[in-house]
Amino acid sequence: MPPRTTDSAPERRDDEHPRPDQGGGAAAEAGDGLRPDSAGGTSGGHDTDPVPGAAGTGAADSPGTAARAANGTGTDTDSTPGTHDHHRPRAGNESAAEGDPDGHAGSGPHPENDTGVDERVAAVRRAADGGRRWRAAHLAGCAALLAVALTGGAIAFGSAGDGRAGAGVEAVSAGGAPAPGVLARGDLDSGIGSLQKHLRAQPRDFGSWATLGIAYVEQARTNGDPSRYPQAERALKRSLELDPGNDQALAGRAALAAARHDFTGALKDADRALEQNPYNERALCTRIDALVELGRYKDAAEAARTADGRRPGVPVFTRYAYVKELRGDVRTARDVLERALEAADSPADTAYVATALGQLAWNQGEYETALDHYARALAADEDYLPALEGRARAQAANGEREAAVEGLEQVVARFPLPGPLVALGELYEDRGADGDRAKAGDQYALVDAWTSLARAGGVNADLDSAMAAADHGDKKAALRAARAEWNRRHSVHTADALAWALHVNGRDEEALPYARRATATGYRNAGFLYHRGVIERATGNEREARDHLRAALDLNPGFSPLGAREARTALKDLEGSR
Repeated sequence: MPPRTTDSAPERRDDEHPRPDQGGGAAAEAGDGLRPDSAGGTSGGHDTDPVPGAAGTGAADSPGTAARAANGTGTDTDSTPGTHDHHRPRAGNESAAEGDPDGHAGSGPHPENDTGVDERVAAVRRAADGGRRWRAAHLAGCAALLAVALTGGAIAFGSAGDGRAGAGVEAVSAGGAPAPGVLARGDLDSGIGSLQKHLRAQPRDFGSWATLGIAYVEQARTNGDPSRYPQAERALKRSLELDPGNDQALAGRAALAAARHDFTGALKDADRALEQNPYNERALCTRIDALVELGRYKDAAEAARTADGRRPGVPVFTRYAYVKELRGDVRTARDVLERALEAADSPADTAYVATALGQLAWNQGEYETALDHYARALAADEDYLPALEGRARAQAANGEREAAVEGLEQVVARFPLPGPLVALGELYEDRGADGDRAKAGDQYALVDAWTSLARAGGVNADLDSAMAAADHGDKKAALRAARAEWNRRHSVHTADALAWALHVNGRDEEALPYARRATATGYRNAGFLYHRGVIERATGNEREARDHLRAALDLNPGFSPLGAREARTALKDLEGSR
């Protein structure tokens, strides 16, 4: 899978009112939580930024100009349109005057229909339908008890202000605008339309301007339309003009910066929002995101502990789990996600958490488990892009190549993002039927079109550009992009991208320290291990190369259609030369 960033994690609480400290949530109850590392244990602490290599600096080469696109899922993953999507609504009025709330909202959700749906998804839906009436009869009495058992009461009683309590109470602001939490629980496009109508009548409602800006960020992600980002920027700017320093708009601006992969800016605005309101959930979550993406993993762990204490809930729990996964603690990551899934109370939350579990299982080579999780996600939301992409990747790794090709073809027809485009291209190459090489080339060419659209929306696109170009494009451009991204942030993903870009340009001695850094936190990623093994082989470190190539294939033997095949070939050659 591509890097799973947290841009797409649900953030659905009304942050207007601070909440009392609840003393920790489900994440703190799971495993050892994010407790400080014990003496002699793995610290995950490659948080300082000395650049590896003989020169000791990452600034020897000037930043490149090649752009890369935001990843979508999600880990991570922002969605962006391509040129063949004729069914998805387009961007709103980009020529509107500043402060104009209007934009064109898209169509609502599709009704559920099991016709032609994956059998696993249909089975999950049937089970859910069979239990729905029973759950409704017992929900009031059991939900609080379940939540107390899971989290010491944090979920059941610690989400004041999210608009969920009180049956029959209409969740609207005093001025008639939808409360922020309503947007994610219902039809996002309709919610945006309601906000636009409200703001035409009440143009000085700074809270609704902030909510509209945040909704545009979410719409850009879910509809794959980065042209919404400038609209979000204008709405958030208008909110801050009306009420300078309001935490809602600052948190929205942080989320926008993170979506554009400006993680330094995201951290700055998140900190400013938290100065105004320490309990702003969106700011707490974006702060974790930014620290993770900057490679500051110790700080991210501390930020996750803080967020879990202040605003425990699905958005925080999923980030908590990812921090643990990046530090090699898969058991705790899985435990936290399973508790979060039990606590999920909306289709959006269920789809997001089940997909995160699917990605975690896929990373460990547990393909059947991953497919079960993706089925649950798609039963909750049949159009959830990360689940559709994840299911196709798991099918490919599980030997279901034709289903995987068909699935990825459907994904890229709607959302031609770099990750699925490259994955589909590699599946075509691996299949090798008549015309498949040309089809693969078409997918790789579309990455450039996607990058141009992302850049037009203000998205920093160097990481995806570097990874795609290193294997399927301009290798020199890949190195320029990877160096530019490394100069901005020192995460394990940027270290891996720079190592691989250096390798494909024949600079293996320089690549090796970065490949080692990419695997130094304990993160279990077969692609990283494969890259390190190939680079070690090229530098004459054959024993280490065998160890890491074998580890990659033992962990996730289907991590890439082409990469896994090349890893097996390289390992066979190394074993034969012993």
